[in-house]
Amino acid sequence: MKTLAKWSIEDYHQMIDAGILCDRNVELLAGEIVEMSPETPIHYYTAEEGTQYLQTLLASKAHVRFNGPITLSNSEPEPDIAIVRLPKSTYKNHHPYAEDIYWLIEVAKSSLKKDLELKLSIYAKALIPEYWVLDLSQKQLIVFREPENNNYLIQQIFSQGIITPLAFPDVQISVERLVS
Repeated sequence: MKTLAKWSIEDYHQMIDAGILCDRNVELLAGEIVEMSPETPIHYYTAEEGTQYLQTLLASKAHVRFNGPITLSNSEPEPDIAIVRLPKSTYKNHHPYAEDIYWLIEVAKSSLKKDLELKLSIYAKALIPEYWVLDLSQKQLIVFREPENNNYLIQQIFSQGIITPLAFPDVQISVERLVS
């Protein structure tokens, strides 16, 4: 039986610095370098619109990152949207760490299986308090909360209405605005 060599965050950063990965669209997931799915126009549009919408709602409360890496213990995924602590200048010298993250959002169509299995497990293990998946195929928002044992104890599915993030109970987010 073959055993895969796992890469550390430091190994991954050294490969980036050396230019080894410069022409590759990859992310580090659970110690493995994984090719990222190409973005379709609807995927990019939905992620960008969602980012702009959340930036408006969360101005002066949080920094909303678009397609940027985050650094976890053995992963450096690039969620479509990351809502992280202020000040933004904190991330000049490092990507946000788990403790900096309020919640993460992935936009999914072709990547739905990876987002609902591998990434969900990685985010739950890192104790990211809240994880949302915008399922473009079903036009629904899947919300995961209460991370425990590499999984989330609560899963809710919304296709319409208002959702309130755990970190900001005074903020009301339109589900339709995110999934349409």
